[in-house]
Amino acid sequence: MPNPALRVLTDFRQWGTTLPVWSGRLCKEYWLLAAENIHAQGGRLLALWGEDRRTEEPGYLVHAAFLSETGIVHTEMIVDPAAASCPSLAAVFPGALRMERALYDLLGIRAGNGDTRPWLRHAAWPADQFPLRTDFCADNLTTAGDGDYAFVSAASPDAHEIPVGPIHAGIIEPGHFRFQVLGEEILHLEERFGYTHKGVERLLQGLDVDAGARLAGRISGDSTVAYAWSYAQAVEQIAAMQVPERAQWLRVLCLERERLANHLGDIGAIGNDAGLAFALTQFQALKEDLLRENQRYIGHRYLMDRVLPGGVGFDLTA
Repeated sequence: MPNPALRVLTDFRQWGTTLPVWSGRLCKEYWLLAAENIHAQGGRLLALWGEDRRTEEPGYLVHAAFLSETGIVHTEMIVDPAAASCPSLAAVFPGALRMERALYDLLGIRAGNGDTRPWLRHAAWPADQFPLRTDFCADNLTTAGDGDYAFVSAASPDAHEIPVGPIHAGIIEPGHFRFQVLGEEILHLEERFGYTHKGVERLLQGLDVDAGARLAGRISGDSTVAYAWSYAQAVEQIAAMQVPERAQWLRVLCLERERLANHLGDIGAIGNDAGLAFALTQFQALKEDLLRENQRYIGHRYLMDRVLPGGVGFDLTA
């Protein structure tokens, strides 16, 4: 469990049965220290997010979840609405930077003084409004376009800048890639995503468990089992629910079939990108066979609504 020497506002408590979760509230001065302590013990950052709790708390809440040897460590911290800022964890966990940029785009909380460019906001809402605040109003919003994004540029006058995307020649989701090249050498590559951010956090608010499960399973169509299982685990942890062993094995079967389908498609796409269209057609045929078997035996080509809180939505017979 977390180092007991850390200054906490509430004692770390353990909850959950399948995967132990240690949860506690830290004061602002110990937010970064907790991350450093967990990192020193080999822990990893899983997620960082925030929520508007001004009606129940003295401000916003910022959360961080870490994976440690003993389970998941969840920390939370109250953020003063007047300051709307918190220490950055990016110096300890570099992956936190994009999460912190998203935290500002959605909730208006600035983490540290690092990269302040937008991450999820593509001028889909005004810069001074934040979708996860309770007083956010989506009516009659107008935008003036995406504007200029401050991509990193190469200092050399001989370097070429090559933009790719966000619209691609295929059905993959949009993403922009900015290459800085000097001849055949790639000096720098920068990505920009978030073009199809769906606002799932706000959509989930107020839904019952069944509706939440349906939404979770549709966040990403070809990864429906992964998202549905994650949502189901969260519900089961909160409710201290035991999942039958048979249901657990059926979930594993679905997840493995989802993994195989995606790998078959990706391997074929790699061949196609290299100019080997024959590989694409062969692997697509294998993927199609697998999807048809899903429909025949499990009831859905992409296995939607097969994993549900408490168990599964199907069974297999000999």
